[in-house]
Amino acid sequence: MLPVIALVGRPNVGKSTLFNLLTGTRDALVADQPGLTRDRQYGYGKLGAIPYLVVDTGGLVDDAQGVEQLMARQTLRAIEDADRVLFLVDARAGSTPSDHHIARNLRRLGKQVIVVANKAEGLDATSAAAEFYPLGLGDPQPISAVRGDGVRALMERALEDVQATMPADAAGPDDIRVAVIGRPNVGKSTLINRLLGEDRLIAFDQPGTTRDAVHVPFERDGHRYLLIDTAGVRRRARVEEAVEKFSIVKALQAVDTANVVIGVIDAHDTVAEQDASLFGLVAERGRALVIAVNKWDGIPADKRDEIRAGLDLRLPFLDFAPIHFISALHGTGVGELMRAVHRAYEASMREMPTPELTRVLESAVQQHQPPLVRGRRIKLRYAHQGGRNPPIIVVHGNQVQHVPDAYRRYLSNVFRRNFNLEGTPVRVEFRSDENPFKGKRNPLTPRQARSRRRLLRRVKR
Repeated sequence: MLPVIALVGRPNVGKSTLFNLLTGTRDALVADQPGLTRDRQYGYGKLGAIPYLVVDTGGLVDDAQGVEQLMARQTLRAIEDADRVLFLVDARAGSTPSDHHIARNLRRLGKQVIVVANKAEGLDATSAAAEFYPLGLGDPQPISAVRGDGVRALMERALEDVQATMPADAAGPDDIRVAVIGRPNVGKSTLINRLLGEDRLIAFDQPGTTRDAVHVPFERDGHRYLLIDTAGVRRRARVEEAVEKFSIVKALQAVDTANVVIGVIDAHDTVAEQDASLFGLVAERGRALVIAVNKWDGIPADKRDEIRAGLDLRLPFLDFAPIHFISALHGTGVGELMRAVHRAYEASMREMPTPELTRVLESAVQQHQPPLVRGRRIKLRYAHQGGRNPPIIVVHGNQVQHVPDAYRRYLSNVFRRNFNLEGTPVRVEFRSDENPFKGKRNPLTPRQARSRRRLLRRVKR
């Protein structure tokens, strides 16, 4: 198994910066603002000879209240699972009462702890480490997470006498990437916790609790997934903080890298323009989509038909996306939701033979002919598959540049219905068959040349 390294410390000491350096990614959100990280963020890395699993945690504070208590529980869980704990302190700010409070808790847990004096660039190494000896956790290690100074030596010290093997449950490239998106406070983190069967993510009755895009490996019914919890996306006019802007960017990046997207809606709220815009972006990016209407258990029976009618009215352009009514808190409908996610993934990755595509195209043209263009009929000859995730069907023919959008949608629906492509958008592209002799002139034979000269002489007379 891989050694697990937990990064702990008070807010704004550089844990996320060090996480990004150790994993070689930019997965952790970094900004000059305390309390930015809240959920546990896992990442694989190898800086030296031994690979490892590193865990970024939220900052620990004295007298935690509200969401800070949930952050502390997440950090404690990471420490319990860790083989090594890197306790980050600020070399420039010096030792603080919060550092001593965290050190006392770490000594009680009996874990192997290394005090890491971060932000030591430009400082004398001995002086930077001296102030942290009273923490009682051994020799501090001065580093600079921003510049990378001393980080390799830190990892060699942390991984002494450790043998590592890649675990079977490590997230791999073949895992189905599922991004969970929606407006703030609709229950995205609660849904993921329900799927995992544990309080893996902080779920709190406060909009904006999740800030990072948190990746969680997960297996269900023999299929491996990588769940991606994202920050709630609000209307642009309401986004003021720079951190929230970066959180939204990470959410949209998660959509771009996902195989399937679960769009979560709060059943107690009406379907807003923001929901339509966000899910429309998913369709535009070509990602498979499953809509989950959460908190359905608290809706009176007489209002359920009204909500269903509102969904049909506001989201007609998402007719390919199945809608499931669930309760993430109690687990109602969650199992069927994940089966729909897998069906949507299979549909987005399906291979469609050219003969069958062409047969479906011919049948569609017979039932509904393309329109006339300047008195000439658009001719569609054959079709083949041009890509997956989303399925792209390329149709060849004449005058295809004049095919109207309505006919394109008609063909898309025909292909979706015939190949059972539930949950994924289908893109239909048109290409003209170029004339291979266009722009070429055959050389004249001697007889043709003589005839041409005689004709020119008669024209001149």
